[in-house]
Amino acid sequence: MHEPWSGRLRRTVKTPEGYLSALLAVLVLFFGALAPGFLSSGNAVNLLEGCCVTAIMAIGLLVVLVVGGIDISFAATASVAQYLAGYLATRAHWPMPLVIAANLLTGALLGGLNALLIDRLRATSIIITISTMSLYFALLMYFTGGRSIYDLPAWWSDPVVLWQWSGEGDTTVRVTLPILVLLVVAALTAWLLNRTALGRQVHAVGGNPEAARRVGVRLLAVHLFAYGYLGLLAALAGLVQAHRVGESVPNALVGGELFVLASAVLGGASLTGGTGTVGGVLLGIVLLAVLRNGLNLMGISPYFFQVLLGLVVLASAAATGRKHRRPRDAIA
Repeated sequence: MHEPWSGRLRRTVKTPEGYLSALLAVLVLFFGALAPGFLSSGNAVNLLEGCCVTAIMAIGLLVVLVVGGIDISFAATASVAQYLAGYLATRAHWPMPLVIAANLLTGALLGGLNALLIDRLRATSIIITISTMSLYFALLMYFTGGRSIYDLPAWWSDPVVLWQWSGEGDTTVRVTLPILVLLVVAALTAWLLNRTALGRQVHAVGGNPEAARRVGVRLLAVHLFAYGYLGLLAALAGLVQAHRVGESVPNALVGGELFVLASAVLGGASLTGGTGTVGGVLLGIVLLAVLRNGLNLMGISPYFFQVLLGLVVLASAAATGRKHRRPRDAIA
């Protein structure tokens, strides 16, 4: 017997995605009434395009959170991979396919190195990734001197509009390359987590690593995949960010880690592993982006937004702490 639509609706509303959708609607109405220019099509398009880079990294971070770990080094990984790609494209004159391949491989290797260090050193993931974040970024700044690369090739820096529609007044809707990349990443990650055996292993390791090990799951292999996948998506986000601004700046991506983490946990990803959805992460990203954009348009200090980010992560940590009173036997 099929469940009535009213029952499915009530069950959906009670999920993190349901709560976030309702809160997002309230924020849009609130800022639409009080923030000048918030509901303009230009602001909406810019807000959506501005979300793409952080959303790609947040989706990668989701996989690490689901497996029961945490990674703070993804922005530094993105910066290293982006700058290496910029160097290869402008100084070594490598063709586009090799530049992109080198970028993604660098990100995956740096992410996988995190997993290997966590396993071999038997240290918590947050300590290892804070250390590698400092290491990766310091080495990047040391060898580059903080110099930006401005002469990116046209295939990388030129804007790409895949579809555009212009209506009356300022009504303009467009789909650009960063939006397409985000949609592909979101669909691929959702498929990996929900439709593949590897995704089921990721959830199993995050939910109960000891039970997963007893049924034959190779914990290190799953962690290598999760951290390597985050590194790969971070590198991809670095490519997208340089595409949007037309240059490679060594420190452009560092400093936004809390925004990415807050988006993931706000979207329902547990800090203790086992749960989280791509849809929830995307809603978390959009909600925080709307909040930041609306506060900026109202002239409220950006430090107030940072306070809200800290409270989101703190509230998530408190909530997961109440749910998991007993220590958990986890690698990360």
